[in-house]
Amino acid sequence: MDVSYVNPFIMSTIETLQKMLNVESHAGTLAIKNNALHTFDVTGVIGLSGEAAGSICLSFPQDVALRTVSALLGMEVTDMGDEVTDGIGELVNIVAGNAKQYLTAQKYNLSISLPKVVIGRSHSVASMSGVPTFVVPILSKLGEFAMEISLKTPEAKK
Repeated sequence: MDVSYVNPFIMSTIETLQKMLNVESHAGTLAIKNNALHTFDVTGVIGLSGEAAGSICLSFPQDVALRTVSALLGMEVTDMGDEVTDGIGELVNIVAGNAKQYLTAQKYNLSISLPKVVIGRSHSVASMSGVPTFVVPILSKLGEFAMEISLKTPEAKK
């Protein structure tokens, strides 16, 4: 199983946190997700299509989402309103856009959808049947959140 496409998303997430939020972060250990349920409260999702297809999710506990959006906006955000949905949507959009550049340079010509944000405990985001979803914890002073990537590549279709 080729998981090399995960690295551009990890690099993009870490770079985005550094450049946009001035927050150092690092990736934890990659794992394969066994179900569609998220353990966190806020998830930004972007679909990927083209020579490969799938999605990227950034999934946050509520308190980490609030701290992350506060850092992004440069002001304290204390409630789960429009600022959080817009901020998490923008963050996942930037991460996907930057990763797309790395992937295009590698071999995949991709398009990204508009971001969607899901808020609520025990929500689920389904990925394509038969395509593994990889989960990478992202650790920073803002707290831990998860980056999830599921991508059906041309190699997987063979």
